[in-house]
Amino acid sequence: MRILVKGAGVGGLAAAFALHRAGHQVTVCEKAADFSAAASWLAGGMLAPYCERESAPERVLADGLGAADWWAQAVPGSVTRAGTLVVAPARDEGELERFARRTRGFEWLDAEGVAALEPALAGRFRRGLFFREEAHLDPHRTLLALRDRLVAEGAAIRFGVEVGEAGLSPASHDCVVDCTGAAARGRLPGLRAVRGEMLMLETPEVTLSRPVRLLHPRHPLYVVPRAGGRFMVGATMIESETQGLVSARSVMELLNAAYALHPAFGEAHLAETGAGLRPAFADNLPAITGEGGQFQINGFYRHGFLLAPSIAEALAARLAKTPAPETLAPETSGPEKLGHFLQGEVA
Repeated sequence: MRILVKGAGVGGLAAAFALHRAGHQVTVCEKAADFSAAASWLAGGMLAPYCERESAPERVLADGLGAADWWAQAVPGSVTRAGTLVVAPARDEGELERFARRTRGFEWLDAEGVAALEPALAGRFRRGLFFREEAHLDPHRTLLALRDRLVAEGAAIRFGVEVGEAGLSPASHDCVVDCTGAAARGRLPGLRAVRGEMLMLETPEVTLSRPVRLLHPRHPLYVVPRAGGRFMVGATMIESETQGLVSARSVMELLNAAYALHPAFGEAHLAETGAGLRPAFADNLPAITGEGGQFQINGFYRHGFLLAPSIAEALAARLAKTPAPETLAPETSGPEKLGHFLQGEVA
């Protein structure tokens, strides 16, 4: 089939790769000039299904278990399998107990265990939760590498154009897949935008090997290490559809929480700030809608890199009119199944 994918965020590129791998002729069009307009460009890149289960339904865990393997196959070398560390200040250790009750797949660490895992945090936390099976990736490098692979294998990806321009007519394609995220509000019933904000800190004084989540009753935080002594700091989820710069309040809250994780972040260079609109439905779960030659993939909320692979493979299976795969991971990865929506319960 000749398939036109609208939108080059994580949902669009994942769909394009799954459809291309299924043998279809794929063209991706993106009205922005580059990736910077995509909410996924500002993502943490955490492939953390167990941690996300703390505040999300079981489907997020079930459908996210194969994500690390999928990304490792799609973009070799992109995935770091170092797990996730969850800690809390002594006064908030009750938050660790609450977090543990709402998820699984972890082991408890004492102060020595935390220090052995992350020496930079030695002496700072008395207990922690270690999710050994989780992973992370760098969204910038991964999106760019997936784009390059698609182009190298014969797919077309065009930035700075919209459907209907330069020969990109839906009439000339057998199928159109809309993956335009929050821009689809008004066209897609029930879709809303949730504002997410992040900071990029740069310091040579801190070394982390994996994402660290700091629990706090009001200001939970995650810090994801990047190359070159950079750290992506995020957590804000604001029910607002206003696009714009990061608010002063969010900057203060994120910096205060980062300082609580390690005082050296107080002297770090604030290298970048970013705010984007994440698309979400009422249940905060992604969905495939549409039929025939018109489909929409949307509603990833805060789970873009985690759930885009399973949604993409579900669409490819639907177009092939075959049962969806039971697992995206190689057989050696274990018996876990993807969630129920891959078995045909597509919205």
